[in-house]
Amino acid sequence: MSIPFDLPAEDRGVSPHTGYTRAHWEAVADGLLTAAWRWATPQGALLGLPGRPSASGVRSDGLEGYARTFLAAGFRIAGAGGADPHGWLDRYARGLAAGTRAPGRDDTESWPLILDHHVGGQPMVESASVALGLALTRPWLWDRLDDAVRDRAERWLRDALTHVPAPNNWYLFPFMVASFLESVGRGDSATARAMERALGLLETWYRGDGWYGDGDGRAFDHYNGWALHLYPLLHAHLTGDTGLADRLGPRLRTHLEGYALLFGGDGAPVHFGRSLTYRFAAAAAVGIGAVTGHTPLTPGTSRRIASGALRHFLDRGALTADGLLSLGWHGPHPATLQPYSGPASPYWAAKAFVALLAPADAPLWTAPEEPAPSEAADRVLALPAPGLLVQSTRADGIVRLHNHGSDHVRPHEGEAAAEDDPHYGRLAYSTHTGPTAPADAADNHLAVVVDGVASVRRRIRPLGAGHGDGWGWAASWHRPVFGSGPPMVPGLRVESVTVARGRYELRVHRVVGAPPGARVTLTGWATGALRSALVGLYGWGGPDPADGPDEVRAPAGTAYEPWARMPRLTAAAEGTRVFVALASLGTEPLPLASAVGEVVLSGSEVLVGWAEGEWTQVGFDPPRVRHGGSAVDRPSASSSGAGRA
Repeated sequence: MSIPFDLPAEDRGVSPHTGYTRAHWEAVADGLLTAAWRWATPQGALLGLPGRPSASGVRSDGLEGYARTFLAAGFRIAGAGGADPHGWLDRYARGLAAGTRAPGRDDTESWPLILDHHVGGQPMVESASVALGLALTRPWLWDRLDDAVRDRAERWLRDALTHVPAPNNWYLFPFMVASFLESVGRGDSATARAMERALGLLETWYRGDGWYGDGDGRAFDHYNGWALHLYPLLHAHLTGDTGLADRLGPRLRTHLEGYALLFGGDGAPVHFGRSLTYRFAAAAAVGIGAVTGHTPLTPGTSRRIASGALRHFLDRGALTADGLLSLGWHGPHPATLQPYSGPASPYWAAKAFVALLAPADAPLWTAPEEPAPSEAADRVLALPAPGLLVQSTRADGIVRLHNHGSDHVRPHEGEAAAEDDPHYGRLAYSTHTGPTAPADAADNHLAVVVDGVASVRRRIRPLGAGHGDGWGWAASWHRPVFGSGPPMVPGLRVESVTVARGRYELRVHRVVGAPPGARVTLTGWATGALRSALVGLYGWGGPDPADGPDEVRAPAGTAYEPWARMPRLTAAAEGTRVFVALASLGTEPLPLASAVGEVVLSGSEVLVGWAEGEWTQVGFDPPRVRHGGSAVDRPSASSSGAGRA
């Protein structure tokens, strides 16, 4: 699709994969800023972009427009050593003066007050972007302001230090406010407390493998990169806090070893988790790693990932005809959004421009692009701490993320958070497909159906993960939750194991304690353009005409397609039953039906014999997976109900 502002000519010499250079990044930042500022109030305090208001209201949305575009301008100008040919800083200085003159008033320019997160708290989020923008541009903006404006700005920002953030990455917003105030000589006990509290919580949220939980629960998603790693390391970088950088930097390096694989061959980040309308902000972790040196990636690989993500969305309709970032993924897509998303929310994508803090002559910009990890070879990588299994295939550039550990259920919510959450509850996500909307049948989901009501998967309890040469596995269990009627069935649980091997996805489920008359359904990938296949290997089928394979449609589509369909398997499930299936997603058909020759169920173990002679052994008590050839002992089929059903 055409981009509604001018970009430099491609440079396929230094950037053979994307054609993008540093000049493209600067041009995109300028184009986004130019488009957004057409919607500014007369003095520039609010940028009220057109579109559906957020739950916080239009004034908060206007502040969001100011703050998030200021973030883009800050990276753009700081990266250019203060050069500001478009005069952005004069506009933001005027807006700062106008917005802080009488905060809380209902007039044309005044900013809303910063309050607790549960009573209109969105301005606290934006305070971090304002503070970071001021920190980035301090010599050219803050240091030139009148004392009265600086005092007013400090008073407004300080409310972020005294009000209660949401119990997750929000604690890093007062942290960034405190960081800025201390950097300009306005620190005190309140700023010290805010920073100590945030860093203390960050320690409790670190789970290993380079991943933080987004709060006390098990929410693992893109917030790791664009918030939980980004803010503390930006603070350390800008303030020279080498102690903090030495402590947190190795975690980012470890994080990027796995996270870099979550970008497809076409540049797309995996479509997983909330706030996906931030789009290429997913590359922020790659950018801050390159800027600070805390990265396992070469400069050419870092730029290929970041530029690939940026170009992916620009080429696929993320911009409106006026040059604004739309609310959605490729184009507008309401199902991608959360209630807190407003017209300016997509401008958190500005975090990707952190890469511009690397000087123009840095290797990040001068080294030739190298292939992204998903382009280099087929990979299967297990991340036990977050309970994720990553599977990528070089031939089609698709990355699949099998979710056995991330659920976004807060600790106090318990089991009965019955509403389906497509962003976390599915068994698998990818760089080339999106989950179906709540109104449609769920993709990549095993549902227990009781009295005609299908269950959803909410709190996910990981059981383990691991990988070997060319294969890997992850396992979890959950209690099925029902949206109507009784929310729970006593004793009912589903144990799930995914084994990834090449393009194959072996899905093994044990349903325990299903009541009389219960049924199960398993769906595959929802797509219209790619090849999605699902074959039952064991436990599927039966005398009921509804048993066995069929296809279900998703008229509401996904973030990738306006209409989708998915394969489905159905069977009876009373008591304790084991179900084995083979799934795949790709650009070419895969012969699933002939890939497996035999399935053996022996007690609490399932053995799958592959056509090439290898065996995969899946055990439930305790959860474990072994894979290989003759090294895996094959039990007697006569004792175990061998065969395929």
